Amino acid sequence: MAANPKQEPVRAFPISTPPAPGSEKEDLQPAPKSTPQVMVALPVYDEDTSTRLQIFLDNSDFGPGKIDGKMGEFFRKALVSYKHAQKMRETGAVDQWLLDQVPIPFTTYTIKGDDLAYVGDLPADHESQAKLKFLPYTSLLEFVSERYHSAEDYIRKINHDRDLDCDHLEPGDELKVPNVLPFEIEKIKEAQLKENPAFKTRKVYVDTKERLLEVFDNEQLVCVFPVTPGSKTLPAPVGTWKIVGITSYPWFRYDEGMLNYGVRTEQFYNLPPGPNNLVGVVWAGLNRPGIGLHGTNNPETIGRAASHGCVRLANWDAVRVKDLVSVGNTVIIF
Repeated sequence: MAANPKQEPVRAFPISTPPAPGSEKEDLQPAPKSTPQVMVALPVYDEDTSTRLQIFLDNSDFGPGKIDGKMGEFFRKALVSYKHAQKMRETGAVDQWLLDQVPIPFTTYTIKGDDLAYVGDLPADHESQAKLKFLPYTSLLEFVSERYHSAEDYIRKINHDRDLDCDHLEPGDELKVPNVLPFEIEKIKEAQLKENPAFKTRKVYVDTKERLLEVFDNEQLVCVFPVTPGSKTLPAPVGTWKIVGITSYPWFRYDEGMLNYGVRTEQFYNLPPGPNNLVGVVWAGLNRPGIGLHGTNNPETIGRAASHGCVRLANWDAVRVKDLVSVGNTVIIF
């Protein structure tokens, strides 16, 4: 059956905590008319169940945030959004077949000599960074953590019983890591992406209140990822925009006038590509000067710390977004 072009997508979100029996229902903010919400209460899962569900959701392009085995805000939103997209019952209950997709929540990764090509010294000041050819990871622990969509402290935690110094890793060291599809930085190349005709009708929605980026293909929800949408002083610009270009391994023009006041100046630095570039490994520019969807050099701050008017994602999510959208797509920020 053909999709009704007048019908807007329907989104789903969990209630943060189920109300206690007999208590008053918590006040829920009404959703924008164009994107009505379905509110769902979720139980509290144990660490093993949470980890397996996080990995399943992440592998399905419904980003739960960093994998840590905890019932976080974005984990809850990703789970309910996935169920909603798949027309499953949105009860929040554990569906055994979801867990069956991840029978083994952890695997191992052995540090390779080639990994050292992505690790090095990183000056703190932008003037010095602009003199480099590449902005690398500062440690092999940072490399492994981003590869497996985790925080460094979580990698330390799950390897605490091994005879291993996570802060001084070397080639040959074997680490326990989440069994998630890895973010393989060695496959990223500096390039401008072309328009993808197959994704011509897709739309990107950025919900600044829920801090989520969603891609719809007509009425079908394709993916959901957590974001940082600007800040109080420089919020992501509400409105309807278009993606005018997508770059992998972008160079970034660091201009404090543009970042802080939206005014382009001649006092700037051109920062080279790399995982620790301020816009990460992907830049999808909008038809609003200086504003784009992009990666980050600090994934642990996604959803919390502010950005300068842009929509910021973890690098492992940003590389997937670029493969799920196209130049020319509409981006609705609300």
